[in-house]
Amino acid sequence: MSITRLAASAAALALTVLAGAAVAQDYSLRPVSGSVTLNAGFDPDPYRVSVTPGGSIEAQSAVSSSCRGYISNAPDFELTYRAGEWPLILTVAASADTTLVVNGPDGRWYCDDDSGEGSNPLIRFGNPQGGTYDIWIGTYSGGLSSGTLLITELDILITELD
Repeated sequence: MSITRLAASAAALALTVLAGAAVAQDYSLRPVSGSVTLNAGFDPDPYRVSVTPGGSIEAQSAVSSSCRGYISNAPDFELTYRAGEWPLILTVAASADTTLVVNGPDGRWYCDDDSGEGSNPLIRFGNPQGGTYDIWIGTYSGGLSSGTLLITELDILITELD
């Protein structure tokens, strides 16, 4: 991934941070694909989770007009992260056009559509907070798909995935 693409991803993240949105997503529900606690410097990096992106709820209506895709009511995955000096990067590898909706430890909502590889999302927290990240993985056009959620701290790894 080039510096230009990283800058574009950072700009996209800045534009899609949401505060105070009226949300129907229920982060108290049990995550569909499980949960993990990771400490900064975790190994293996990336941490990979098989997921089934998609759902019947339009993220744009349920979370914010800045969000895209169709998601489920329950989160797909829950990450409890003990932050350190590294960035925290969430992305998806899938053949379908996927999206990300994340409720961060600060209670804010973060959304992305195409900042990752191809038509996949990528959210980069440059100075991540420690705490719980509830993660929804959507499909842009609806329906269900298959894919892999990748959790990493290494920008260089994202370049290798491109």
